[in-house]
Amino acid sequence: MSSKLSREDFRRQKLIEEQRKAGTLPAEVDEEGKAINPHIPHYIAQAPWYLDIGAPTLRHQRAPNSDSIAESKEDDWYARGARTGPPPKKYRKGACENCGAMSHKTKECMERPRRIKARFSGTNLAADEVVGTDRGSVGFEAKRDRWNGYNAGDFQRLVEEGEMIEAERKKIREQKVREKLEGGIGGELASDSEDDEEKYADQADMPGQKLDTKTRTTVRNLRIREDTAKYLLNLDLNSAYYDPKTRSMRDNPLPDSDAVAAGVGYGGDNFVRWTGDAVKMTEQQMFAWQAAERGKEVLMAANPTLGEQMFKEFQKRKEIVKDSQRSSILEKYGGEEHLNAPPKELLMSQTEQYVEYSQAGRLIKGQEKAHAKSKYEEDVFPLNHTSIWGSYWKDGKWGYACCHATYRNAYCMGRPKAEEPATTSVPATNATEDSRSTSKSLLEQHVEGLGKGKNSVGASSSTTSNSHKRQRLGEGDVEIDRKKLKKALAAEEERKRKGLGEKEAGGEVTQEELEAYRMLRTRADDPMEKMAVNASDSD
Repeated sequence: MSSKLSREDFRRQKLIEEQRKAGTLPAEVDEEGKAINPHIPHYIAQAPWYLDIGAPTLRHQRAPNSDSIAESKEDDWYARGARTGPPPKKYRKGACENCGAMSHKTKECMERPRRIKARFSGTNLAADEVVGTDRGSVGFEAKRDRWNGYNAGDFQRLVEEGEMIEAERKKIREQKVREKLEGGIGGELASDSEDDEEKYADQADMPGQKLDTKTRTTVRNLRIREDTAKYLLNLDLNSAYYDPKTRSMRDNPLPDSDAVAAGVGYGGDNFVRWTGDAVKMTEQQMFAWQAAERGKEVLMAANPTLGEQMFKEFQKRKEIVKDSQRSSILEKYGGEEHLNAPPKELLMSQTEQYVEYSQAGRLIKGQEKAHAKSKYEEDVFPLNHTSIWGSYWKDGKWGYACCHATYRNAYCMGRPKAEEPATTSVPATNATEDSRSTSKSLLEQHVEGLGKGKNSVGASSSTTSNSHKRQRLGEGDVEIDRKKLKKALAAEEERKRKGLGEKEAGGEVTQEELEAYRMLRTRADDPMEKMAVNASDSD
């Protein structure tokens, strides 16, 4: 056990360690002459006190048999798959019961289990394998080395055979070229199109260097020289970002170009990521995560078929639940006729659909509005017109053909009588009258109907006296008989007391009955009603 160092010795030792780490002093050497790394920590390089080595070493950190294992060579391991000799003719005691070899036990036998074991059949016995006597002297990696026992000379024979085949191909190719030249084809070689061999990139000449035009070379990991690099598509500083390390450009470098929409140009790496079944795979993965949160494990990577089937069933159930909720709400609250109404675009000629455009006028977000066949509205008859605006022209002004109005916002009153063609004959049948009435506007027909009603009332009034003029009930100068009014009041009170209904529709209401009804009618908004009731009670 080393004694405790003084302060000066400890400072001197620290200085030496710093110099060794800096490389100004050589590293420590153990008893075997091997250098010790000065950067190894003290708790690893310093041996425990009970070993009492007394010299710098790392032997306490090595395995007990590490030296003998490290000195083992490749030849120490057995030859893989080799046999010691011919197979035996008789089963030996202690051999494998399945194949009859003495080199392994029955549990370790790698041969297919026989229907009748070699122990009982005694025929077709297997020879013993070559097993090394010093298997314990090799390390963990040497025991599991795949190439242990491999002879590199075997591969050299394959290389020589490949070179011989390539030399024969070259001779045949030169012979074909010689035959073509002798046939009179000249310098135009057909072998360039017939030779479809592909060579590796390390054997092909780089672009711009020496290149043999007689041989066709294909280098798959190089970009075609005619293709434009991603970072050269748009030289604007505010365009899509290009990452030189991964050679990726996420956004579209040409957002205002029509080539991407047509599928010709480059639209960025994100455009490729969201094409095909990428969106469907993302939805299935989201479904798997949501199912895992609910306690049902769905592994899309382990069993994608089951995951896709469960996702389809989930979509079907979701649609069924959505339809059932919709039908139940419609049954409870109604309003199905509003769902079957035409679109708002057709009703109000406007919509609340959000559409966003760029500075160049291209669509960024939303659905683009469909182009109309004409920029003018067709077959629109506003303000009671029966013809469109512009169907009539006179004195350099446009107008409506139905009423000859030359103002755009004019209401249709029919064609003026001054402009109607004069008729000398009177129509003889009702059919001509009906056709003429249909040609008139709605306002003319309405005014004409009111005029006919007044004429009929005037004709009937001429036959009767002025005291029996037809007028609305309860209007004008009304003469009421006191006796009839008294009887009408009594009948109205009797009707209210018994709770009878209104008078039959066949009977005619007189002025006295209407006055009695108005006198006895209760008004809830009358502020004097309560005072009248209190006065009657006090009397």
